Amino acid sequence: MPLGAHKATLFGVAGVSTGDVVLLSTQTASDSASLDFTSGIDSTYGEYIFKFYNINPATDLQEWSFQGSIDGGSNYNVAMTSTSFRASHSEADDYTDLSYQTGMDQAQGTAFNLLAADIGGGGDESGAGELYLFNPSNTTYVKHWYCTMVYLNGYDLALQQFSAGYFNTTDNIDAIQFKFASGNFDGTIKMWGVKN
Repeated sequence: MPLGAHKATLFGVAGVSTGDVVLLSTQTASDSASLDFTSGIDSTYGEYIFKFYNINPATDLQEWSFQGSIDGGSNYNVAMTSTSFRASHSEADDYTDLSYQTGMDQAQGTAFNLLAADIGGGGDESGAGELYLFNPSNTTYVKHWYCTMVYLNGYDLALQQFSAGYFNTTDNIDAIQFKFASGNFDGTIKMWGVKN
C-alpha cells in the first residue's frame, strides 16, 4: 500500500484513520496483570497491528508474551509454532550478540509465546514494538503473525527481538491477550485494522 494509506499507523496518531487503516482500540495498563483485546477482531480487516508503547514491568527481568483465543477470550491456549532471534549491545560497549533464541519459540505449543525476555523494571528499561496478525477470521488457513520489539533489559543491554509464527487453527482468532510471565505492568497498546 502507498505511504498515505499507512500514515495513521506509522505515526500512531489517536483518532486518525484513512479508508484502509483504522485505529480500533487503545488500552493503557496501570499496574495491570494483562491487556486483553476481546472485541473488534473479526472479518472486517485482513490485518491487525498491535503497537506497544513504554511497556514496563513492575518487577525486574520479566518476559513479555502473548496468546490468542478462539472463544472470545475465555481461554488463551491456541496451538502455535514460532521462532525467534535477537541482536543485543551493552551500554558499556563491551558485549554484542546476534543469536537464535531457542527458549523463546514453540513447536505446536499452547503456552503464551515470548516476545521479549528480561525486560528491566527501571524507568529507563521499558520496551516498545509491534505485532502484526494476518487474516485472523479466515476459516481455511492458519493465522500468521510476526513481531519486532526493542527494549532495555535488566542487565543494561539494548536488544531488538524478532519473532514470527502461526496459530495452527482454522477457527477464528477473535481475542488476543498480552502480559508478562509474572507480575503487573504499565504501558499502552493500540490496535489498528488494515483492510486488504
